[in-house]
Amino acid sequence: MLFSENESQRSFNLLFSKNPNPMWVYNQNNLQFLDVNEAAVVHYGYSREEFLQMRITDIRPLEDVPIFLEYLAQNDSNSDFTAQWRHRRKDRQIIDVELFTQTINYGSYKARLVHIRDITEHKQIERTLQESEARFRVISEAIPVPFIISRVSDGLILYANTESLKTFHFSPEYLVNRKKLGDLYHNLADLEALLKIFNQQGFIHNYELQLNRANGTHFWAIASLQYLVFHNESAILTVFNDINDRKNAETKLQEQNELLRIIFESIPLMIALFNTNGQLQWVNQEWESILGWKFQDFQTRDVLEALYPNPDYRQYVINFIQSAQRNWSDFKTQMRDGRLLDTSWTNVYLSNGQIIGIGQDITERKQTELALKAQAEREQLMRTVAQRIRQSLNLQDILNATVREVRDLLGADRVIVYQFDSEMIGTIMAESVEPGWRVSLGVEIHDTCFQTGTGIECYQIRKRAIANIYEAGLTDCHIRLLEQFQVKANLVVPILLEVSSQNPGSHIWGLLIAHQCSDFREWEENQLDLLDQVTVQLAIAIQQSSILEQVQTELVQRQKAQVKLKNALAEKEVLLKEVHHRVKNNLQIVSSLLQLQSQTLKDPEIIKVLRESQNRIESISLIHKNLYISANIGQIDVADYISNLAASLLISYQIHPGKIALETDIDSVSLNVDQAIACGLVINELISNALKHAFPNQQPGTISIVLHNVGNNIEMTIRDNGIGLPDNLDWRNTDSLGLSLVYDLVTEQLEGDINLERDRGTVFKIKFTQLTLHQ
Repeated sequence: MLFSENESQRSFNLLFSKNPNPMWVYNQNNLQFLDVNEAAVVHYGYSREEFLQMRITDIRPLEDVPIFLEYLAQNDSNSDFTAQWRHRRKDRQIIDVELFTQTINYGSYKARLVHIRDITEHKQIERTLQESEARFRVISEAIPVPFIISRVSDGLILYANTESLKTFHFSPEYLVNRKKLGDLYHNLADLEALLKIFNQQGFIHNYELQLNRANGTHFWAIASLQYLVFHNESAILTVFNDINDRKNAETKLQEQNELLRIIFESIPLMIALFNTNGQLQWVNQEWESILGWKFQDFQTRDVLEALYPNPDYRQYVINFIQSAQRNWSDFKTQMRDGRLLDTSWTNVYLSNGQIIGIGQDITERKQTELALKAQAEREQLMRTVAQRIRQSLNLQDILNATVREVRDLLGADRVIVYQFDSEMIGTIMAESVEPGWRVSLGVEIHDTCFQTGTGIECYQIRKRAIANIYEAGLTDCHIRLLEQFQVKANLVVPILLEVSSQNPGSHIWGLLIAHQCSDFREWEENQLDLLDQVTVQLAIAIQQSSILEQVQTELVQRQKAQVKLKNALAEKEVLLKEVHHRVKNNLQIVSSLLQLQSQTLKDPEIIKVLRESQNRIESISLIHKNLYISANIGQIDVADYISNLAASLLISYQIHPGKIALETDIDSVSLNVDQAIACGLVINELISNALKHAFPNQQPGTISIVLHNVGNNIEMTIRDNGIGLPDNLDWRNTDSLGLSLVYDLVTEQLEGDINLERDRGTVFKIKFTQLTLHQ
């Protein structure tokens, strides 16, 4: 039957307008809507008039528009196609749609007819499945145990976690969907026996067998099997644990068995899954086993309210869970029987907002921490006691501090220090007692136990803790003594001092005793050890106090000796100064006599000889003058001495001012008397010689004196820029008294070296070793 064009148009309009799925027609050239059906108006929320004012890009999210336009440009305008996109409704809700597009002629327009199917719900299901798959992978990869999921029908491996790939040395591509579970078994007999048991019981735990690796080696492992549904297929979960080392080393059998029990009976960590609202979704067996609760207990009640009844503490736990930080924190978790358990938890945040809590029982660790803390506190108390004991070197202060600190440390009623004399008669040297109990310090005590040897036998060898004085095997006299002071229990530790460093060993100085008067007392072992440590510190302090007393006695004696020595030294210095003063005066008298004698003579040569002798005497006299006025009676500061000596020589030879300059560069060097006299005479002769011969006819010039301390040596240079000595003069073997005297003084008196240089004048370089006062 043939239809007219009008009838075809009416049929199209009917199918288009009444179609239950959204449909529209748009212009291919400008993408303008040309027509939409009623389902599109209802589904998208726009009126027909609004649609006709829009382009098809207006219903797409802005970020999808460039991709959509590129897609249209790449597809033939005359071809039909199917595609999936996201659309935006008028209420701004984003929906997923599948489009079926056909090219049509719509009036005069080249258009496309689009049939739309909303697949939002389908997409949501896909995303949910993907998230479920991702969550499964996160959990499975986090489990540090290799496991494999294989299909029941043919044994094909469907999934293997990362730990399995490492264990079998397989790549993911090679193992999954290519290998069968049976290929991993080294002996097929093991596989047959395993499957037989599995079919009978429906599960297998801890079955030992050998497995193959990809590199051809094999190893022993334990396998556990159970049924599950994986991707809508019946499958088997097989969990492995490598026990090759246990097989090769039987000594580790117990450790490996415990490890296998932990891994295969239950994962050794508590694991709980919470949804986005904080509701418990799942827990493992370890969680139920440790806490005593069952997952079913929390179908109608809040798990956190049960585990953490205190509201403030519970809020603290909730804040920690919601933070989902990958760090561990410790908590007090209430078990089903009401006990509080020390636990440690960390959280893993999943992409869908769920949180996995991973926890462990840390009771043993906490107990160890508490024990270590208690030990540290005891050691700190011990250090405090030792420090306070040793703060003073006064024996009585030491003993008083000891009994006070020990009583506070032990909580005892009375603590005393009991000292023996050479006859083993004891005296209470210090006491700290709780008010209300009899004071023993200062009370005359007649105790014959130690004199007879009984006490020494009890206490000299070992320390002792007595919980009940009537059951400790003490002598009657000792019990009666303790009863006088209401003692019912005590700790007794000997105080032992070293005899001497040359004679190793120790002797008993006394006893450190803690008394309990209020009741019998079971002492702790560490209390006796602490008291023993105190006695070690006390013994050191006692010995130091004794040494201090000896040192103080010696110091007083030494101070008295020093006073006597200082007085004698002062008298000696006064005497020496007087000697130097008298020698200086006598030398000046001799010099004056020579001066008077020269005035009576007419011969110039004799007068010259007398003047030179006078200068030599003046140089020696100047030494004694400086020693007389010096603070150090045995040392001469040569800087001032040489400057004064040179100046006096210029005056002696009546040198006109400005004619001959005197330059000095002299270190601050101290010499003893002998070296100072020798140096003075050498300088006197060399300068005198320069003044007499180096500058004839009142010729101007310069004389320099340089003296430096180089290490332990003295280097002295005397230079003039005069006419110099004759080249043919052997100055070491000359008839000149002055030069001969210089050579002998340097080589014999100073034990040094002297060299002559003829360099634009005359230069004498002298080097000798500096001697101290005692040398």
